[in-house]
Amino acid sequence: MARVAASVFCAALAAASLDAQGEAKALPEILVTRQLMEARHLKIGDVVQLSTEPSGKDARGFRIAGVYEPAPDPMRFAQPRFELRMHLPDLVAMKADPADPGSFETVSTINVALKDPAGAPAFATSVAARVPGAVARPTSAPDNRTSTFVVLERFHFAIAIVTVIGSAVFLLALMMMLVDERRGTVGILRLIGLTRRRILLQVFAEGALIAVAGAVFGVVFALASQGAFNRFFQWRYDTSLIFLRVTPHVVLQSIVIAIPLGILASIVASWTLLRRELLALIRR
Repeated sequence: MARVAASVFCAALAAASLDAQGEAKALPEILVTRQLMEARHLKIGDVVQLSTEPSGKDARGFRIAGVYEPAPDPMRFAQPRFELRMHLPDLVAMKADPADPGSFETVSTINVALKDPAGAPAFATSVAARVPGAVARPTSAPDNRTSTFVVLERFHFAIAIVTVIGSAVFLLALMMMLVDERRGTVGILRLIGLTRRRILLQVFAEGALIAVAGAVFGVVFALASQGAFNRFFQWRYDTSLIFLRVTPHVVLQSIVIAIPLGILASIVASWTLLRRELLALIRR
């Protein structure tokens, strides 16, 4: 069945009751999106009138045979999916011009799926040679550096870099304050004979433990909240689109960034304290 946006037809949708059940069953069948069914209070078995004219002229009757959930489209998630699907001959009969007999057998676009996408250039060359005037091109251009999602991905990547750098600076400042408060403890450890290397090793272990705990907490929180996040926005925009998905790659990337930064901040903050003279550490 061909998928057609109901708004393209400017459809005059209205539930109609037919006296003869046989006449209703003889009508061509269509499928309607869930959003359109709910918005127009339709149900399976209803007869609707579709027309290509805004005024509803020359409307044709169709019987609703079923309902379907439209495929999620990130480019249209905020738009109501008032669409329907009909058999190709019915679509041709509605769109063709009766004054032009050739319009019933004319197509403007054909989509072809290749088993090997790498053979698209050779296929385009073959089509151009065999069908003069036909233009074959891939649906996704090879150079997609300016496509919408690539631009968004780079924008998010830039935001992520700025966020990580800012968080690292904030974490370093916080660790500096925490370490400075432990100046007396470090001085006592130095007095009882612990070397700078031994204290730094202890700080490294402590920083690693805190960093791992923080990374695990962040991953668990993300996994626990992604369901609520998706359900809220799916309800808000009435779509089945997945807005947030925490993949193993995202988890690994987060751990690789978070743990080294936490350990490094602990070591740098502690090293600035360990470089001081012993008398400066125990001074009141």
